[in-house]
Amino acid sequence: MNDRTPLVVVGDALLDRDLSGRAERLAPDAPVPVVDDCAERTRPGGAALAAYLAARDGRDVTLVAGVGDDPASRALRRLLEPWLTLIPLPLTGSLSEKTRVLAQDRPVVRLDRGAGRTREATDTAREAVRTAPAVLVSDYGRGTADVLRDVLAARPPLVWDPHPRGGTPVPGTRLVTPAEKEAHGLAPPDGTARRDLHAAAHSAAALVRHWGSAAVAVTLSARGALLSYGEHPLLVPAPAAHHGDSCGAGDRFAATAAGLLADGALVAEAVEGAVAAASLFVAAGGAAALPSAEAEPARQPDEHDPYALAARVRTAHGTVVAAGGCFDLLHAGHVGLLQAARRLGDCLVVCVNSDASVRRRKGGARPVNPLADRVRVLSALACVDAVAVFDEDTPERLLGDLRPDVWVKGGDYAAADLPEAALLQKWGGQAVLLPYLDGRSSTALMERAAEGAR
Repeated sequence: MNDRTPLVVVGDALLDRDLSGRAERLAPDAPVPVVDDCAERTRPGGAALAAYLAARDGRDVTLVAGVGDDPASRALRRLLEPWLTLIPLPLTGSLSEKTRVLAQDRPVVRLDRGAGRTREATDTAREAVRTAPAVLVSDYGRGTADVLRDVLAARPPLVWDPHPRGGTPVPGTRLVTPAEKEAHGLAPPDGTARRDLHAAAHSAAALVRHWGSAAVAVTLSARGALLSYGEHPLLVPAPAAHHGDSCGAGDRFAATAAGLLADGALVAEAVEGAVAAASLFVAAGGAAALPSAEAEPARQPDEHDPYALAARVRTAHGTVVAAGGCFDLLHAGHVGLLQAARRLGDCLVVCVNSDASVRRRKGGARPVNPLADRVRVLSALACVDAVAVFDEDTPERLLGDLRPDVWVKGGDYAAADLPEAALLQKWGGQAVLLPYLDGRSSTALMERAAEGAR
């Protein structure tokens, strides 16, 4: 049974196309690359991509968008039909298409055609928005949000992803998610040309007041996102810097944030989750690496499933890092170790001992914190992408299934205490020790707490 809150996405749908090949020579008649052996692939774009990503997360999604009967519109309908419910609005002109030509997975040129705009709202669309449990507006400046503005104003959406050519978000929107360049362009001028973190904070605060929204999250590409409620911004750093194809990362961010808010997360929690999802999305190759939309839908595993995560990162030729321990009383030494471990690769899976395993290792008085609490605290760390549990005395069976590229233990172990090292060599992995901060341990914390109680 799907326990995720259904989502209505309102916005401007596009059809995206990639022509991917290799470039090894210049044309004889002009100094331009010749892209050979192009493979063509189409996918949903714009608001349709945000809706498609939310549907692939396992969420029931309804997309309200301008879609006509031109060839691009018909192609988009075929891509979306197995995944979500489409409520089409009348379109003036043909659906916008964006075609990228890529060589060695790097864009060479983009070709745009079709300037269709949503002409008017329908009663069906109004009712869908009016009764929606949660609404995401994905505005690409082609009229859909404009024709539904009255009903959106009466029922402010959870998330509004704006566009410089679109209208302003309706007052009361819970979270608005402009990119950094968009935020600077949309904010009231402040007389400075700065484009640093200070400028982003100023723009975000100004937009909160200008739009009357509850919060603004300015996405900062590989640096993460800056969340502002009007003052004292929260910087949410990306778990790792990825410099791959970022196409679609903004849609991934907005769809994740809207889904988390719909399911009851706080705004800061939703932004943290959205940053992590967008970072992983780019690491996996961006929109170009999405599974084919033409395939029959199969609900995706939970995004925090450690085995699915490791498989996705390996598919993108990334590095899977795993770290292990009891993590009973999480302290600064643990956090420093996990942060350092995360910097070694593209994802971090923490392998944690079950309660029975901890008791066998530490004695009947341990663990102080039960497994569910330890997993929840670890999962909340920005440097941790997933948590896996093992019941044995060592995690060798789990590691055999996970097959990480790097296995990390704290520096209070000796090489002789790492039977996992030989195991990792079987698939070319490497076990490493990282230093703990001096004087930090769960045992020392328990002793100090006991002394204080006396």
